[in-house]
Amino acid sequence: MKLLRFEAANAPRLGVLRDDQVVPLDALRHEYPTMLSIIAGGDAALARVRAVLDSATETLPLRSVRLLAPLEKPGKYLAIGMNYRKHAEEAARLGVAVPKNQFWFNKQTSCVAGPYDDIDPGVSEKVDYEVELCVVIGKAAKRVTEADAPRHVFGYMVANDVSARDWQAHSPTFTVGKSFDTHGPVGPWIVTADEIADPHALRLRTLVNGEVRQDSDTSELIHNVWQQIAYLSTAFTLEPGDLLATGTPQGVGIAMKPPVFLQPGDVVRCEIDGIGAIENRVGPRPA
Repeated sequence: MKLLRFEAANAPRLGVLRDDQVVPLDALRHEYPTMLSIIAGGDAALARVRAVLDSATETLPLRSVRLLAPLEKPGKYLAIGMNYRKHAEEAARLGVAVPKNQFWFNKQTSCVAGPYDDIDPGVSEKVDYEVELCVVIGKAAKRVTEADAPRHVFGYMVANDVSARDWQAHSPTFTVGKSFDTHGPVGPWIVTADEIADPHALRLRTLVNGEVRQDSDTSELIHNVWQQIAYLSTAFTLEPGDLLATGTPQGVGIAMKPPVFLQPGDVVRCEIDGIGAIENRVGPRPA
């Protein structure tokens, strides 16, 4: 299923995408008022969603609704750096050491934005894009093995790890430069894990104003999704609704010769086969 949040009468509603129609989940608002409650509800919640979907009579055209970030606010939003070999190589050419271990940083959850919301560049002069497969944790994970990791995934989204490269360089940790408001667009919906046969066989792309900038495949991940979950859960508990951005491939703007950063008016489209696409326009810089 493709679970989503949309706005109606200035209030968020939950829904499921069926073909090009949105099936509202209003019948479940008392049992499962939020997307997080559905995620935490696991198989029982998904069974209730399927029952509503099977008996639904009300639908709304997808084109008529404004999609919101599929998850209200994750508890944690973690992202791994330099997890595609060619991206690690382009980073090394810029003087960034290739990490020996999985290299994780936080994106503050206040950065999360909708799949078609504008990107506010804020004070940054070097705003960049990074298409990533985003994992939504479903079942709490603590010290899980790679073999057991798939059981802890609720679903997948498209993410753009928007990066303020100038602010990213202000300190050894990337958090500030990765966490500007609106710099975490995700969506357009959560595709439940049962619909993705292999998360390591998905083509992903970034287009800026229609020009392809990134084009790769998740088979190129250095540390695969299961290894990422096992690694993180060794240190701390991953909880329902936590987000993991699994890395971006080569082709980021800072690595172009000369570097090319996003400018006001640019439209960034991030696509992952089998999941969907998000598209965000860069807004004006503050006066």
